[in-house]
Amino acid sequence: MRNTLTRVVSRVLLSRLFTPLMDTQRDAHRRMVVGLGNPGMEATRHSVGMAVLGALAARLDLAQHWKRDKQVSGEVIVSEVQDTAVILLRPKLLMNINGVAVARAAAKYGVRAEDIVLVHDELDKPLGKTVFKHGGSARGHNGVRSCIDVLQSDVMLRLMVGIGRPEGKTSVERHVLGRFSRNEEPLVAAVLQQSVDLLMARLARPTGGDVAARRDKPKEQKESSNP
Repeated sequence: MRNTLTRVVSRVLLSRLFTPLMDTQRDAHRRMVVGLGNPGMEATRHSVGMAVLGALAARLDLAQHWKRDKQVSGEVIVSEVQDTAVILLRPKLLMNINGVAVARAAAKYGVRAEDIVLVHDELDKPLGKTVFKHGGSARGHNGVRSCIDVLQSDVMLRLMVGIGRPEGKTSVERHVLGRFSRNEEPLVAAVLQQSVDLLMARLARPTGGDVAARRDKPKEQKESSNP
């Protein structure tokens, strides 16, 4: 029932049309990196994708260049990484409908689904573990499910940032919506920087290699990092 309601809300939000900002012919050298999360809850485990985007913007010396884009319902930076046009997006919609902002931005800036990188938290990997995954199911992640549903595609590259499962009797919901502990903060800082390293290396690659890789069965990349 909840998933059906989320889909209905997404369709209503997507009904607003606008003129694409860039040429409607999709540029093979244009990519978008999205930090999934909940607005106003950027410091929580569930919004670690947003934190990675903040670290990426800082690495590119663009931390002060975020602009609120009401058309896409998110904060956006448009830049270049080694001659590749890159759009950074932090959705300003709830996690369950993040896909609406992603679809709007993809349409406005002329980015194909296969050239989108979703950065998000991953319960089934410990804190300190990050790994790329090509396409496949949402694996229970509501933000990824929203993107797949609205874009009608699952080919997006995903950078999964491990947050680990809760210990003891702590519920999953309380765990993901909670903040990292003080003891975890040094490891989180290292994870953010290593996630940026992986993204920078990926963005420097020709898009053709990504497209070819997605023709194979979806699987996790060997590209991963442990602090």
